[in-house]
Amino acid sequence: MKAIVQNSYGSPDRLELKEVPKPAINEDQVLVRVHAASLNAGDYFTVMGNPWLVRFTVGFPRPKNHILGWDLAGRVEAVGRNITQFQPGDAVYAAVNHSLAEYVSVAADKLAAKPANLTFEQAAAVPTAGLTALQGLRDAGKLQSGQKVLINGASGGVGTFAVQIAKALGAEVTGVCSTRNVDMVRSIGADYVIDYSKQDFTQGEQRYDLILDNVGNRSFSDLRRALNPQGVVVPNSGHGGMTYVFKAFLLSPFTRQVARPYIANTHSEDLVALKELIESGLVTPVIDRTYPLSRTHEALSYTGKGHVRGKVVIVVEEGENS
Repeated sequence: MKAIVQNSYGSPDRLELKEVPKPAINEDQVLVRVHAASLNAGDYFTVMGNPWLVRFTVGFPRPKNHILGWDLAGRVEAVGRNITQFQPGDAVYAAVNHSLAEYVSVAADKLAAKPANLTFEQAAAVPTAGLTALQGLRDAGKLQSGQKVLINGASGGVGTFAVQIAKALGAEVTGVCSTRNVDMVRSIGADYVIDYSKQDFTQGEQRYDLILDNVGNRSFSDLRRALNPQGVVVPNSGHGGMTYVFKAFLLSPFTRQVARPYIANTHSEDLVALKELIESGLVTPVIDRTYPLSRTHEALSYTGKGHVRGKVVIVVEEGENS
């Protein structure tokens, strides 16, 4: 099968579209034929090998035939003998490693039926960003109906899901984004939108019960100024970086406000929860651009610029030539 393979750190231009063995499955796994995958900020960090911690998980001093990707949507090709909830031909989606390939083996507890009202390309945009937004707001942030929430970085992958999920949970939502994305963020449900080039939300009079920070460009002390006395900051480690997360965690015991760092977990129950939100019309993925698998290096270069509106999706065609 074809897959996007990384054998060094640095520019996305070093990535290769290579022929690699099709993965085998054990008795508790499902083999999925990938129709589409999507990119996350973490994919770009992995390619660059920055921060250095990445290198100890992907490969040190360099990766060897590492297949990139964390999200997929496709059809079940085969199932292990212990699998009863999925059958060949089922349309599914998942957050799983090594998804930038024609086939991926997936543990059944990290897989769910694809939302029926989405294409494969749309469904591939959901898992990692959707789970991060859902778990950040609902679990780490303990968001309650009627609360005021600010989404810093509201136009990116996690941010666009967070705006919609917060609204679905009954919150009053303020999104922070650039000038070009103001209308889009408002169109997906934000009650108020702040253009960061014109207004500093940490200096305004409004106070929030919860801030989900997908950017990490402000200190915890800055964010505290925009919180209610018992407010909560939820730093998204995938965007802010682990240093920022640790600093917020260390400082929070000394303040009335709280920082609740978290790392999103993949499990089928929350993929089902996202599926229900999507099928009810409360959440819709925002897709910036699509690329074929052979142009993943271009897609990652674009992602690395940091101005993606929603998600970048990779379309995987079986037998794609390099």
